[in-house]
Amino acid sequence: MKQFVVTAAVIEQDGKVLVAQRKPDRHMGLKWEFPGGKLEWGEEPRAGLKREIAEELGIEISVADVLDVVSHTYEDRHIVLIGYRCRYLHGELRLLDVQDVRWVLPSELRSLEMAPADWPLVARLLDVT
Repeated sequence: MKQFVVTAAVIEQDGKVLVAQRKPDRHMGLKWEFPGGKLEWGEEPRAGLKREIAEELGIEISVADVLDVVSHTYEDRHIVLIGYRCRYLHGELRLLDVQDVRWVLPSELRSLEMAPADWPLVARLLDVT
């Protein structure tokens, strides 16, 4: 079984959070998630998260504290997901490596078809907002 360390950005702005929809041909295709991705070997997690957000969405973020760390096993892989609270800094939001994006109220996350590994981050976010 493959194992990955991935990061996720809980980007907050004006009381909303940014979620991204995975491309249909990817693992968990068309599921919603907090954007981010796999770390490269030896990459510092915050730096990797900034890189992933720039590659996927074309924006720059600041990365703050860890919201939660999630261990999740899918059928064919195990991931450790580090979710960080983040702020949008600048750049034009573009769909570079995602199907769609939405700014939603935290309470609206319950109605989205989120990737299973992201649900603990949703729960944590709803506990502290």
